[in-house]
Amino acid sequence: MYNVSRNAALTAYREMSVQGGVDEANPYRLIQMLMEGALDRIYQAQGCLERGEVGPKGEQIGRAVNIIDSLRAMLDHSHNPELSERLEQLYDYMCRRLTEANLYNDMEKLDEVAGLMREVKAGWDAIPDEAVQEAASHKQAPAAVE
Repeated sequence: MYNVSRNAALTAYREMSVQGGVDEANPYRLIQMLMEGALDRIYQAQGCLERGEVGPKGEQIGRAVNIIDSLRAMLDHSHNPELSERLEQLYDYMCRRLTEANLYNDMEKLDEVAGLMREVKAGWDAIPDEAVQEAASHKQAPAAVE
C-alpha cells in the first residue's frame, strides 16, 4: 500500500523530530512512527490552542500537515489502487481540515483529524505480523489486507 523509500521516510520522520528507533525501523514501523508523529503534533496543537499559544499551535499543525503529506506521497497505487486512492483523498481532507483548524482556531477540526488518524493507524496496526515480516523481507511496507 505504501511505496516507502527508506531514505524518504527517514528524512520525513527526522524532520518532524519524533523520538527514537528510526534507524532500526523497517518500512512498516516507519509508517507507524509517522502516524504516531502526526497524532503527537495534533495533540500538541490542541494543547497550544487551549493555552492560547497561537504561534506554536500553527507550528505544530504545520508539522502534522507535513507528516500527513509525507504519508500521502509514499502511497503505492500499484498495490490495491482503490484503497490507496481512498487514503490519498482522506489524507488530503485531513490536511485541509488542519489548515482550517489553524485559520479558525477550531478545536473540533483538530479532534476530527486526530480521530481519523487514529482510525487509519488502528487499521495499519492490525496488519498481521506475517504480512509485516513478508514485506520487510522485500524492504517495503506491507500492502493492505483485504
